[in-house]
Amino acid sequence: MSTTADLSGQVAIISGASSGIGRATARLFARAGATLALLGRDGARLETTAEACRSLGSPRVEEIEGDLTADKTPADIVERVMANLERLDILVNAAGIIGSGLAAETSDETFDGMMDINVRSLFRLTRASIPHLEKTSGNIVNVSSVAGLRPYPGLLPYCVSKAAVDQMTRCLSLELGPRGVRVNAVNPGVVVTNLHRAGGMDEDAYQTFLERGDETHPLGRVGQPEEVAELILFLASSKAAWITGTTMSIDGGRAQTSLR
Repeated sequence: MSTTADLSGQVAIISGASSGIGRATARLFARAGATLALLGRDGARLETTAEACRSLGSPRVEEIEGDLTADKTPADIVERVMANLERLDILVNAAGIIGSGLAAETSDETFDGMMDINVRSLFRLTRASIPHLEKTSGNIVNVSSVAGLRPYPGLLPYCVSKAAVDQMTRCLSLELGPRGVRVNAVNPGVVVTNLHRAGGMDEDAYQTFLERGDETHPLGRVGQPEEVAELILFLASSKAAWITGTTMSIDGGRAQTSLR
């Protein structure tokens, strides 16, 4: 679909670039010729992504290791990008975490941590980027989830955080559209990444979860990060120049089912 998109001459910030959908997006953007600022908390994995992006054709790759929840980090990141790369055209907010547990057993710390990473840090990085995206008539793509569109038991903080991302996307599209900036989100179903394992799921449970995903997704399988990256690239490119305020499902039909 979007592999013919041309991002030559454009600068993109991609958070969560050390793994999963963020990493796949970075690689695809590199093939499209974008200059990249890659954000992540794992320096070794971030370096691996960066080296792959350089080999795939990105003219320049900046690696920025840090915790987006830290007070000054989002503003400092954008300031560094502007100092070193001199412009900003695309922001991809792909960083996020997941955790499970019944509401009655969810602590304030767990709930607040989910909101801090999935919502607050996204907002703060976006806020710092807005003045620079306005100058380039740039755009933002947020990585949300099918869990932002429908409820799941045992995932209340995650579902609420992704619903917030969807609503933030819509609100920002109204605010920034008149200033020439587009804002969209993608809502993946289950995708084979490290997200659930990083959230505490052991390997046996994860394999069972993926097998169950083959049944709960109408197309009969779970997704791959590269498939989501293709949609992100499309939305970030000039091919989507008249699209803003969308929360676009890419979930094998998962949002349409009643299965838990």
